[in-house]
Amino acid sequence: MKVTKNIDSYNFGAKIEGIDLSKELSEEQINEIRQAWIENQVVFFPNQKITNEEFARFARYFGDYGEDPYLKAMPEHNHIVEVKRSAKEKTSPFGGTWHSDWSFMKNPPAMTLLYSKIIPPVGGDTLFASTKDACIDLEPSLKDSIKDLSGVHSAMLPYADDGFYATELEDRSMNIVTSKKAKAMQNHPIIKEHNESKLDTLFVNPVYTVGIDSKSDDEAASLLASLYEHILQDKYIYRHKWTEDTLLMWDNRSVMHMAEGGYDGHDRLLHRITIAG
Repeated sequence: MKVTKNIDSYNFGAKIEGIDLSKELSEEQINEIRQAWIENQVVFFPNQKITNEEFARFARYFGDYGEDPYLKAMPEHNHIVEVKRSAKEKTSPFGGTWHSDWSFMKNPPAMTLLYSKIIPPVGGDTLFASTKDACIDLEPSLKDSIKDLSGVHSAMLPYADDGFYATELEDRSMNIVTSKKAKAMQNHPIIKEHNESKLDTLFVNPVYTVGIDSKSDDEAASLLASLYEHILQDKYIYRHKWTEDTLLMWDNRSVMHMAEGGYDGHDRLLHRITIAG
């Protein structure tokens, strides 16, 4: 197995080759992949021909399946979600704003895996921002001022019964569920220790962090805006350009991500599994 780091001179992210994910893996291989994933935050395996069953088996090497509270899974594979957009759709790309998957949950997923089935000839990149590296570089005075603060997380903006997906006018091919339950709140420390690397990360994101406990709305909005401006500097970004039959997995505890558009008129299909935190 070969791990190539710093793809295209990015500061994080790695390509893993020389392994066949359609086969059962040894404990040694699984541990090696896990260490590469924790260290590099985003890893991908190109040129993998795998079935849904093989995808599900690979994901389970890294933990229990996570919950996907507002997405309906495939009927025959109840832990695989189709991330899809048809050529005729006019909707915005799913996941098209910076976020950390399901950060509004008490225990957000540790890992998300995507396997590419249909990739358009243009557009559709996935961008990642290292909240770990951004936290390391935070000014000491700012870090000290926020170390005891908690962000307030909620799914209300996209998934509430009056949220974005409930009120959009165009038809969408993805099976998204909206609910008033999405207005529930969950607090997480703004600076959160990664439970495996033991390094601090900035655990906030523009989609699900709706406030800061003990701060007014204006104070929270100003502080969060400054943190996002810091996190989204070019030096903390990795851009993944997709090819078909690629399996990609990221550490939801140490990156934010977003999906780009730019492929109107083309079909796009990926399969997604989350692993519980």
